[in-house]
Amino acid sequence: MNADPSPPPRVRRPLLIVVSAPSGAGKTTLCDRLLAEHPQMVYSISCTTRAPRGGEVDGRDYHFLAPAEFERRVAAGEFIEHAVVHGNQYGTLRKTVQESLCAGKDVLMDIDVQGAASIRAAAQGCEGLLKNGYVDVFIAPPSLKALRARLTARNEDAPEVIDQRVKNAVVEMARWREYQYLVINDKLDEAFIELQSLVRAEHCRTGSCAAL
Repeated sequence: MNADPSPPPRVRRPLLIVVSAPSGAGKTTLCDRLLAEHPQMVYSISCTTRAPRGGEVDGRDYHFLAPAEFERRVAAGEFIEHAVVHGNQYGTLRKTVQESLCAGKDVLMDIDVQGAASIRAAAQGCEGLLKNGYVDVFIAPPSLKALRARLTARNEDAPEVIDQRVKNAVVEMARWREYQYLVINDKLDEAFIELQSLVRAEHCRTGSCAAL
């Protein structure tokens, strides 16, 4: 007798969605909209040694740590990745990511290209939820001119800081081919549709039917 050809019930595969973009490309806005549309998705809150900006709140936007506390956690192996960006330290807590994935939740990670490379290497070098659910997306502005205009419109940084962010963007954008997906944020609504569509597609992959 032939085996039943019908597909098995799909097991919901929790995703670790890593999103990177140059400063000013619209990553935060797109991620916020994605979280609002997907109740089974949680935001991975990074740790940083930089000071809060604007209306940022400790424990909601970042875990703001003193440099000594950050180094203590590095030494204890608590970070799945950590890096120095714009002169400040950033890191992702391993325990937070693992607990959310084990609970069946998608984890959305807003992270720079250095951190994404570290997470990507960790995912490729292990088995289980981290490897099976790993997805990465690079969000790019339509042009460097548009990026500079957005950074200027934010009215948060001095001109020399904006110049440095644009220079950094050139380096970051050169690495878009390292990512599985590329979204160009020219028109915000269209970029969001693309981002949401790829998340839905990942949940429909045949790998979602495999044992987790």
